Amino acid sequence: MISYFQAIVLGLLQGFSELFPISSLGHSVILPKLVGWNIQQQDPFFLTFLVATHLATAIVLVGFFWRDWVNIVKGMGKSLSVREISPENIQGRIGWLLIVGTIPAGILGILFQDSLRNVFASAQSAAFFLILNGGLLYGAELLRRRVSTKKKGNPDEVIAKVTWIQSLGVGAAQALALIPGFSRSGASMAGSLFIGLSNEEAARFSFLLATPVIGAAALLKIPELFTPANHSLVGPAVVGALCAGVTAYFSVKFLLKYFESNKLTPFAIYSFVAGITFSLILLFR
Repeated sequence: MISYFQAIVLGLLQGFSELFPISSLGHSVILPKLVGWNIQQQDPFFLTFLVATHLATAIVLVGFFWRDWVNIVKGMGKSLSVREISPENIQGRIGWLLIVGTIPAGILGILFQDSLRNVFASAQSAAFFLILNGGLLYGAELLRRRVSTKKKGNPDEVIAKVTWIQSLGVGAAQALALIPGFSRSGASMAGSLFIGLSNEEAARFSFLLATPVIGAAALLKIPELFTPANHSLVGPAVVGALCAGVTAYFSVKFLLKYFESNKLTPFAIYSFVAGITFSLILLFR
């Protein structure tokens, strides 16, 4: 099905590109076609392999933000006990915002995930949507420049001021990642910039919002890895997941620091140039 070498390459790629706003699913669809591997994106065993790498990414995100998640759960518990979200309960409010933001991606994923992947399963279409991903990121960055860059306070305090409708909109934006070529983190960051968050705040909100979506989707699919048909896939999947976990850890660590003072523009340029390059290669080979 998938060799150990392929599992290492795909795992490293997934962990890196899932958090960088350049579409892990798009690259996972394009790479096998570029290098001549006999792997199709819609193959059941390939989807199961990707689920294992996504689970590793979700585990890394939980571990990286462990203290935040503990405080968020405590804050939500406090809000339930008093039956209100007080202005001082910042972490509790963020927790409920994340739940609201998870709803649209969860519903759309359940309803359309398989159909969208089947329709846009080709490497050529993934390269095309990678170009559009670049346009999305650049447009979001242009929009951010119109917003005051003056320091507005602690990132969590700013995120806690997001409205329920705005959180719902950001959650809906990240559902674009169901189409290979669009980035989950890129779409949710673009949505966050649209509602007035800075790059730093948008990155933090995006990573927190991605954790339950990626984790839940992976946990629902992971039992398929242990069916008789996928028995030979277990070893490569474990190796791929470990590799994805390593690159995911260093990616989130780098990106949180990067977005303290930097922009989405380099990722927009990469997506645009890479999408055009991949399209031309696939067209003429």
